[in-house]
Amino acid sequence: MRRYFFLPLTLPFLILLILLLPIIFILFAGTITLAFQKLGLPLPVAFTLFWASLIGSFINIPVKEIRSYGPIVRVAKVSFFGITYPVPYIDWGEQKTVVSVNVGGALVPLSVVLYEVLRLIILGQSDLLIRVVVAVLISTIISKAFSRPVKGLGIAIPTFVPPLVAALLAITIGAPNRPLVAYTSGTLGVLIGADLLNWDKFKDLGAPMVSIGGAGTFDGIFLAGVIAVLLV
Repeated sequence: MRRYFFLPLTLPFLILLILLLPIIFILFAGTITLAFQKLGLPLPVAFTLFWASLIGSFINIPVKEIRSYGPIVRVAKVSFFGITYPVPYIDWGEQKTVVSVNVGGALVPLSVVLYEVLRLIILGQSDLLIRVVVAVLISTIISKAFSRPVKGLGIAIPTFVPPLVAALLAITIGAPNRPLVAYTSGTLGVLIGADLLNWDKFKDLGAPMVSIGGAGTFDGIFLAGVIAVLLV
């Protein structure tokens, strides 16, 4: 008898993966929490930020609606042997694109950066603040150069470019607080360079919603902050 359904893994490996998921999640949570602690945040705050980033990645807050006319990427559903397949196609007409802000990918990182910058101002660490600003400017320029609009999705950026750039900036100009320079340059660089500086391209994406800090840039922002801190 011909088979139309196949497991992606053999049954023993599938069972092993299911059993290891809790351990993988614990290690992941511990790594993220450690990165926030390196920024000088207390453990309860770091753990709260981890959950806020994770849960907030599913939440988008609408801020603006953009109307345009042109090609629109739509998805049709085709059923075959009981399986429904999405089939994208191009249509023409008026497109309403809702611009939203992702909580986990934009608001949470911004709150951390704002807290750290205010602390620098209060403590009078102007030299370190200047280093942060310079690192953010460089990271923004590089993020802008590597970001690409993707039809039907949004703005995307190669996942490991932002954290590597942020880590190099922290190592070269980040003393005496390399984790802070790594996190701020990584997160703000992607938010400004990949998302905000590509605002004029939102209307040409043919997507029903564009998420600032979400979709194609979420992994760049999240990993830029976390991996860069851990690297330095």
